[in-house]
Amino acid sequence: MPVTAGPVLIFRALDDSVLRLAALVLTDSAESPPPELETEAGRVAPRLLAEIGGEGVWRFDFALPRGGRPSYSFDGVSHRVATDFDGDLRIGFVSCNGEEHGDLDRDEAERNAMWRHMREAHLQSPFHLILHGGDQVYADEVTRGHALSESWPEDLEEAPGAEALDDLEDHLRRGFLERYRLTYAGAGFARMAAEVPALMIWDDHDICDGWGSLGEELAAHPIARRLFRAAREAFLLYQQAATEDDVPALFLDPKGRSLSFRRDLPGVSVIAPDLRSERGMERIMGPAGWQGFETAAEAPEERVLLVSSVPLLGPRLSILERLMNAIPTMQKYEDDLRDQWQSRAHRAEWQRMLRRVLEIEAGGSDVTALSGEIHLATRATLDSPRGPVHQLVASGIAHRAPPKAWAWMLGTLARLGEAPLPEHPIRIAPLPGRGTNYTAERNYLMLEREGGVWSARWALEESGVTPALPI
Repeated sequence: MPVTAGPVLIFRALDDSVLRLAALVLTDSAESPPPELETEAGRVAPRLLAEIGGEGVWRFDFALPRGGRPSYSFDGVSHRVATDFDGDLRIGFVSCNGEEHGDLDRDEAERNAMWRHMREAHLQSPFHLILHGGDQVYADEVTRGHALSESWPEDLEEAPGAEALDDLEDHLRRGFLERYRLTYAGAGFARMAAEVPALMIWDDHDICDGWGSLGEELAAHPIARRLFRAAREAFLLYQQAATEDDVPALFLDPKGRSLSFRRDLPGVSVIAPDLRSERGMERIMGPAGWQGFETAAEAPEERVLLVSSVPLLGPRLSILERLMNAIPTMQKYEDDLRDQWQSRAHRAEWQRMLRRVLEIEAGGSDVTALSGEIHLATRATLDSPRGPVHQLVASGIAHRAPPKAWAWMLGTLARLGEAPLPEHPIRIAPLPGRGTNYTAERNYLMLEREGGVWSARWALEESGVTPALPI
């Protein structure tokens, strides 16, 4: 059957002798499987994960020998994969792969320009891993076209029947599939996804704009629960190449209440807390998420890459929140601020997270926080006794940058300073070679370990690649 997207490589584990991978493939029919995938060890047959609207979602489980750049082939195309994780290492970080409105109708060349840029960078020096920090797709429009959800999140039917809700869920499942299929088939992304293993954590637009910050009553509505269920299935299928049966093996909470995970490489622990599954108006993570994070924070490797889908270190937002609450026309943006660690509603939880980061540092691991979400590039530091904890924000590989006035306003707030832990101030800083704290250009991040020394560089759409920042 014709392949409509894939293969998309998902990192599973690094064993003593092999890199274990899953490869996601979408086909236009679930009736017959896609071509077999081939490695030097032999052919690999696919497993059908789901049938949605007659289309097939498939997974190949396979391994490549560790060291060098072994290859596999699929559907007549050979792909080389960097599996030499022990010495020098190159990791990409991206976020915000889309836009809220009309994303699927954008000019393909414009939309995927930075993916093609990243592909060229990969050809010059291969990436070993890509971390996707949230908003891998913008699913806000999947609610369109169905009577129950057309006006989401306003004017929802109070007590929709079970049959109508089942029909809505079918509509949503097809909508998520279409969005992932078209996104994953995009030029630049498709080739990168076939050659560089990915680790992905979700954010709100993978569900809907502001999920968890829209109010408890709305989140409990039957239509909202069906939306979340369809989005969660889509996250498992398309971002993890997984089903519910795989949850205990892949995530820190075996019951799947939180989809946080940890993956280890030589000298590196990637810890990605799920900031959406248990989110509410007064919390970012729930009991399962916090328990999983505490487990993940035990005995990490010497470098911890902490993926926080919303920035862990940021400017003081309480002033902006008060202004928006006072201006009726701006109150609709309150959920955007409530989404942030820096919201006054989450201050105690934010302090808890920062203390835990400092404890990881005190234990001898260097923590680097990686964040997206704000459609700008920036960086920040948190003072610690061992030296600064760095946060690197790369946001908007496909989402167009906001007006430079927005970057200027955030920069103004940053000058006020922030210290939720009084002896550990947070400082927002410009990218290397830049004069302002926030850069309003599309971007992605490159993390590099050379000779045991770590550095970071941003690739900016207009300004090019920044000088290296030692981290």
